[in-house]
Amino acid sequence: MLNTFKALQHAEPFVIETPGSRSLHFTRLEMQSRMFLEQPDWLSLEYTRLMMGFLLFMSQPEHIAIIGLGGGSLAKFCHRYLTESRITAVEVNPHVLSLRDKFHVPPDDERFSVVLGDGADFVRTAEDSLDTLLVDGFAAEGIPPQLSSQSFYDDCFAALRRDGIAVFNLDGDDSDSEQYIERIVRSFGTPVLRVSAAACMNVVVFACKGDLILNHSIGTEALPQAFKSDVRAHLLPAFNRVRLALRYQRR
Repeated sequence: MLNTFKALQHAEPFVIETPGSRSLHFTRLEMQSRMFLEQPDWLSLEYTRLMMGFLLFMSQPEHIAIIGLGGGSLAKFCHRYLTESRITAVEVNPHVLSLRDKFHVPPDDERFSVVLGDGADFVRTAEDSLDTLLVDGFAAEGIPPQLSSQSFYDDCFAALRRDGIAVFNLDGDDSDSEQYIERIVRSFGTPVLRVSAAACMNVVVFACKGDLILNHSIGTEALPQAFKSDVRAHLLPAFNRVRLALRYQRR
């Protein structure tokens, strides 16, 4: 009964399939996630590749938490290619979670878990335990209030270990996005890095608990050595965009 009640509280997404892809939607006008059928672990959408730009600052995180599973793009990529990292993904919508197998999200194991729960609650109880926090939580109406409040961003800061990094995916078309960024700056107390996607309205914001971003050498190659050439090529345009934003910020 409780699970049924929780399900009724959330919008039910639907899946659109093409010959080469499978995508998750709440409306036909907005895509939440997309998977290439021949490369299900690939990052199909540009903003997800931008979010992985945290690897420029921290190439070997021990514990990565992801708020918002969606179609599992970030979770699958981290599981497949960051083999030394422990990954926890938190999804509040049970309808989204029920599509896990359809989007080839791997089963839980000793270093990978998907949790049904409120991301704000998870972060609130994760004090000083995360190296990397990726916040990509959207409902049908956009970013929910519990994932954009000042207290939530305060909790994100507290959840990180020293020199931990948080990455927030925002909708650049949302008039409240500037207010969210101001809250992030207020919580973290250090300059943040904002990177706009080239092909969509997403704005990705990087914030660090410490001076990791401030002290980063822009030209430094920080990708894990285990990444093969095709993975590097897949990430390079987005990572160059992060580097360019950092260079522009320091002028």
